[in-house]
Amino acid sequence: MVLAYDALAAAPVATDPFPHVVVPGFVPPDALDTVIRDLPAIGRRGSFPVGSLRLGPAAQALMTELATPALRAMIAGKFALDLDDAATMLTLRGRSAGRDGRIHCDSTAKRVTILLYLNRATDAWSRHEGCLRLLRGPGDIENYAAEIPPVDGTLLVFPNGPTTWHGHQPFVGRRYVVQLNYMTNDSAARSELRRHRISAFLKRLTMAA
Repeated sequence: MVLAYDALAAAPVATDPFPHVVVPGFVPPDALDTVIRDLPAIGRRGSFPVGSLRLGPAAQALMTELATPALRAMIAGKFALDLDDAATMLTLRGRSAGRDGRIHCDSTAKRVTILLYLNRATDAWSRHEGCLRLLRGPGDIENYAAEIPPVDGTLLVFPNGPTTWHGHQPFVGRRYVVQLNYMTNDSAARSELRRHRISAFLKRLTMAA
């Protein structure tokens, strides 16, 4: 899997409403079709640890590439962070429900959030449904500085903080997004990683039933 690292290297760090980088086409178009084809069918909302899912070859190759040191080093350099010893958490969401997208900041256990969108453009995205908004505050989904349609292999990266508010207008249906997090090294991070491992085990039991 060859990703657009050159585009990531060239992408500027935007500062409004908080530091972030957006890279359209981080998964090149010729690879995106095969990745989408190899994603598992997910019939319910929620984040699924990648290890609990059955991925086709191209989707698995993408997940493997996201775990390589190259991406970690580029993101660390972009935001002047030391991520050498940061644990990682890799999950996949495949379906959005009406209650998803509420305004929030990510857990303090997550130092950096990386979102990679694996959907093709549809009319819903052009109506702004399900398009992630980077917000200037917690009170108004319309008070946004940037909006990212969840399509065509777009990559979004931002370090977490107390004011990294984000959310999206309601969308119900198929909405694939890979979330990779570089974690802190404290007890909160260990607890979250442990919770996801337990969740993965329970979801495997449910799928096997």
